Amino acid sequence: MDRFVSTYVKKIDAKGRISIPQPFRNVLAADGFAGQFYCYPSLDNSALDAGGQRLVDRIDGIIEQLLPYSDERDPLATALFGESEIIKIDQDGRAVLPERLRDHAKITSEVTFVGLGNKFQIWEPETFENYRKQSRGKMDDLRKLLGAGDRSDATKRSDGQEGARE
Repeated sequence: MDRFVSTYVKKIDAKGRISIPQPFRNVLAADGFAGQFYCYPSLDNSALDAGGQRLVDRIDGIIEQLLPYSDERDPLATALFGESEIIKIDQDGRAVLPERLRDHAKITSEVTFVGLGNKFQIWEPETFENYRKQSRGKMDDLRKLLGAGDRSDATKRSDGQEGARE
């Protein structure tokens, strides 16, 4: 299955267009969203979340898990559907982000595209660099935590029997 991977920095041209990375356009086409993408303000960052049909299906699944008249359902649907746009990509691979989306992400002259598997994000480059540094620190802590897991797992032999402990 195709995934959005890697990071790309692109300039915004004089007409306000951004060039969507070719690998991202390929994933969108394979996902049934050729020539367009789904985009909304990230719920937890000054960035934009974007993707194709897999992202829309995932959002549908999340919303469908909530009770129809719960306090959470309509605000979440508003944030993920009501605040979203379907952005058209021209024949040269360029798109124009609406002003309210650019404002949310504080995008001015450049953008950073970040692949996240089933979706991608669009960031203002300096904001993303700060986020990336914070994320790297968190991952170092998580790696240490995962590496300090249950030591009894390390003593199991391949035949399922307990091995000698040191």
